[in-house]
This record gives sequence, structure tokens and C-alpha cells, in this order.
Amino acid sequence: MLGMAMNSAKLFFQGKLFQDNSRMMGKLALGAGLGAIVIVIAGQFLPVWAAALVGGAVSGLAQPVLFKDLKYV
Repeated sequence: MLGMAMNSAKLFFQGKLFQDNSRMMGKLALGAGLGAIVIVIAGQFLPVWAAALVGGAVSGLAQPVLFKDLKYV
């Protein structure tokens, strides 16, 4: 299992894991940006720990939706 993770990490850093790296990075940035926006907005109304929890949950729930059609090489 560790070998599989190491091989995937090696392919990722070589840029050979996904068919379209720029599309994957764009979706990753979109999910992270969505989480950051939610944290900033929620931080206006909630304590910092609660805003971080809500933002992390939103970002984490968005990733499977964003990556549902991601193609590997």
C-alpha cells in the first residue's frame, strides 16, 4: 500500500498522473477558494474555530463533486 502511494506521488510530481493537469489544478484551486471564502464570511458571524470547521466542511464536500469526472492516465 505504501508502494502504491509512493508511485502515485511520484507520478503526480512528474505531471503524469492526470490526463489534464491544468484542469485538475483549476478544480483544486476552485475548491480551496470556495472554502476560503466561506471561512471569511462565516468568520464575520461565528467564532474562528466554528468558521474554520464550516469552511473545511464546505471545501471537503465540494471536492468529490468537482473531481467526479477526473481522468487518470
